[in-house]
Amino acid sequence: MASVKPKKHLGQHFLKDESIALKIVEALKNEDQLPVLEIGPGTGVLTKYLLEKPGFDFYALDIDTESIDYLKEQYPKQANHFLFQDYMKYDVPFDRFNVIGNFPYNISSQLFFKIWDDRDQVEEVVCMIQKEVADRICASHGNKTYGILSVLLQAFYDIDYLFKVPPGVFNPPPKVQSAVIRLKRNDTKQLSCDEKLFKRVVKSGFGKRRKTLRNALKDLNLSDAVKALPVMDQRAEQLSVQEFISLTEKIA
Repeated sequence: MASVKPKKHLGQHFLKDESIALKIVEALKNEDQLPVLEIGPGTGVLTKYLLEKPGFDFYALDIDTESIDYLKEQYPKQANHFLFQDYMKYDVPFDRFNVIGNFPYNISSQLFFKIWDDRDQVEEVVCMIQKEVADRICASHGNKTYGILSVLLQAFYDIDYLFKVPPGVFNPPPKVQSAVIRLKRNDTKQLSCDEKLFKRVVKSGFGKRRKTLRNALKDLNLSDAVKALPVMDQRAEQLSVQEFISLTEKIA
């Protein structure tokens, strides 16, 4: 097999620049030498550098059979490390692990919701995504790009915006700018509020982000005492992560 053809329906844009690939791999600190999962290896531009790093288990997951077959052919000694698996549905067999990848642009947000669900297992993430999504995840409150993923991920991760990547280094070039970010699990083991309710409050608040929280959270059957809180006059984008946690405690 000569190569792997990028498939539009899978949101594939294969990175061609070796220096950027190496920079992404080097950004993964993996201080505890945890197992590493690469999501969407494609042609293996990151894979080859990850395989050169000793000391930890490495597995690449892809739903593109052509990609998996190609990588098994390129690296026959590591063939059992290339898995035809969808991370969104994969039951990861590790207590703790790290994630790396050039995430498929059409499902990057869904991948981050899955990472949030796996937050007790996922220690570190280094990934390339659309710049728009990177901006959103890294945004602070009071910013128009601040949203659901900003709050959920920042509650459990320290997030670094590493660098931007231009369209011309991909095959095919995407119609958007890209960026690389790193998420590192913080010291918060558990929030002081109900975490399922927290997620619901955040999603409801930003679901009607132009409305005040009093109106945006109507479906939560709020008590009169909660409705009367001054914070309910604000919109979701005005609240910090801690303020969302405090509001969830009051709603509960």
